[in-house]
Amino acid sequence: MLRTSINDAMKEAMKARDERRVSTLRMMNAAIKNGDIEQRGQGKEPLNEAELMSLFQKMIKQRQESAELYEKGGRGELAAQEKAEIEIISSYLPKQMSDVEAGAAISALLQEINAQTMKDMGRAMAALRERFAGKMDFGKASAKIKELLSGK
Repeated sequence: MLRTSINDAMKEAMKARDERRVSTLRMMNAAIKNGDIEQRGQGKEPLNEAELMSLFQKMIKQRQESAELYEKGGRGELAAQEKAEIEIISSYLPKQMSDVEAGAAISALLQEINAQTMKDMGRAMAALRERFAGKMDFGKASAKIKELLSGK
């Protein structure tokens, strides 16, 4: 479904002559194809929706880092391009949970799986990734889990 919506959006952007959108969508398609090729090389199926969301989150994180570096270097126009790409890529991800919502979800999950110590960290992260793919920043989630498990 994501693949189809990206391809449809690319056709619309081409008709509208929106060059930034076209180039970003082409880049997303290239990343998807590279991911599929990598999966095929390992004898696996093409990327599923959750894996695509994870791929898009990585792309966003890369652009955020680049924009930050451009701003520090006084290259505002390049930072603005990166931010425009972030907006386009983000439109294909589900709405991110706020820190408060994520904290509540993590606490509930830890109780549900009866996580007590840091040894349960892997289990907790796997369950989070399964349930909240694309909706949560797992870097922040990992820090929150460590905080909760070490505080018990």
